[in-house]
Amino acid sequence: MTDEDVIVRRARAEDIPGLVDSSAGLFAEDGGTRDASINVDWPREHGAESFAVALEDPARLVLAVEHQGRVVGHLMGSVTEPTAMRLVKSATLVSIYVRPEHRRARAGADLVAEFFAWAREQGAEQTEVTAYAANTDAIRFYERAGFTPHTLTLRRAL
Repeated sequence: MTDEDVIVRRARAEDIPGLVDSSAGLFAEDGGTRDASINVDWPREHGAESFAVALEDPARLVLAVEHQGRVVGHLMGSVTEPTAMRLVKSATLVSIYVRPEHRRARAGADLVAEFFAWAREQGAEQTEVTAYAANTDAIRFYERAGFTPHTLTLRRAL
């Protein structure tokens, strides 16, 4: 697969079923294997509504990865205004997923580059993303994109 085989673009309302499928892939592959508290059915139960709202929100970014007319990946991002606690505008990469068979086409890198460009256009001064500590592939991917560790969340089951 080459870079020409996939297209990264702004998502549209007609992409919602494909975005839901992409989100379901993310939940099954990532959260579903690393976090027993995650509802892996969430994308099928709530994803369509979530994506529809996001597509209409100027503070949210929804990108689709298209291959031969089919959505095979997505990115969702958001921007938050400064607050009394956090003094700068910040952009968060909320979720990203590309189906495994399309990962060699650099779609993930293209999605992140589009996210960074959008964040700059929004006036964000920083970007952030979270990843499961056990997802070393995702952490390496984000580090290649220029993200560096900043905080650490520790968890203990009761």
